[in-house]
Amino acid sequence: MALAIFLLTYVFIAGARLPFLKLDRPGGALLGAVLMVVLGVVTPAEVFNHSEDVSRHAVDLDTIVLLLGMMLLAAYLAQAAFFRTAGAHTVRLAHTPRLLLAAVTGISALLSAFLVNDTVCLMLTPLVLVVVEDARLPPVPYLLAVCMGSNSGSVATFTGNPQNMLIQGASKLSYASFAAYMALPAILSTGIVIAMLLYLFRKELPTKRFEPQPQPPPVDRPLMVLTVAVMAAVVVAFFAGFSMSWSALTGAAVVMAMARREPRAIMERVDFVLLVFFASLFIVVYGVNKYGWTEELRALFAPLMAGPPWRETLGFAALTLVASNLFSNVPFVMLARTWVPTLQDPELGWHVLALCSTLAGNLTLIGSVANLIVFEAARDKVKMSFLDYLRVGVPVTLLSFIVGLAVLLAEHALF
Repeated sequence: MALAIFLLTYVFIAGARLPFLKLDRPGGALLGAVLMVVLGVVTPAEVFNHSEDVSRHAVDLDTIVLLLGMMLLAAYLAQAAFFRTAGAHTVRLAHTPRLLLAAVTGISALLSAFLVNDTVCLMLTPLVLVVVEDARLPPVPYLLAVCMGSNSGSVATFTGNPQNMLIQGASKLSYASFAAYMALPAILSTGIVIAMLLYLFRKELPTKRFEPQPQPPPVDRPLMVLTVAVMAAVVVAFFAGFSMSWSALTGAAVVMAMARREPRAIMERVDFVLLVFFASLFIVVYGVNKYGWTEELRALFAPLMAGPPWRETLGFAALTLVASNLFSNVPFVMLARTWVPTLQDPELGWHVLALCSTLAGNLTLIGSVANLIVFEAARDKVKMSFLDYLRVGVPVTLLSFIVGLAVLLAEHALF
């Protein structure tokens, strides 16, 4: 029964549609979670984490709380016009189309290293559309710069994207040690995104200088100073080894208390659909794991990872790249996080899972939620087909994947 519910859920997560059910990914995940409980696969006590045995807690509340805290902080930054201000200054420093492309990629990657990349894409996309329309530039390369830069930059830390947050909760690695290994692959991957976009769109990007004039956004300076200061303190707490989930939520609560404004508008910016999606997936994956099907799936892929450590790592990396695009990276990480402790080098396995599941998001249009956010926001001005994206995604992903993995392996060999 657990496997049947799991397969039904993943039909929707993979983006398929059933003629008699009109459900999207969150709806499909919620249906799967409810079926797990109603049909007795998972008990309500396990769902609500009432058991004294931690191994029988279905929902990872640390990850949910961390995601909620980061969303609230990002919402306050958005209300203070932080994202629009950062984008406007970036545009003013760039005076050629090529430099602008590099700047957009870089700022998207930098912001995504510390904030959830989906939020960064949501905030930057409207600004980029205004700028390229004003400068009469083709929008596609700049929209790709936003989402691909966001994906590559988010590799760097646990708070860069949802799948890294899942890995933090399961691995118990420190924020500082994770960032120490992942920063260089993230930087190099971002550089590859810039180089490949400049090369692939070299004929579409004019060489003439231009003077973009983005409208300076009205800035709420007290709120911006407060939120940036609190955000910096939260990052320091991450590096100091404090609980990431409660550091983020405490920071959000401090801003909420000191901002001297009604918090309802901020609460409405939180993507509660994503939180429900996560909680539902936790229940579905827990049910599958409870009856041993996760281990059965691992055994199915075991031949791919058999052999010495280097072959195991390469096989796991290749599996992550493919499966993250077939099932989406967040659901795959939920499954694979139970496999990593069985690898010959678990710490390397966590790093490989984070790197490969994130960079896999650049391969296809549906490989990352960030991609969908960008092109959904631009749907009235740009029509991006699956194949059009794939022509760019394949070379960008394969090159950054190879370089990033090689650097990660070298770091582990040296340190």
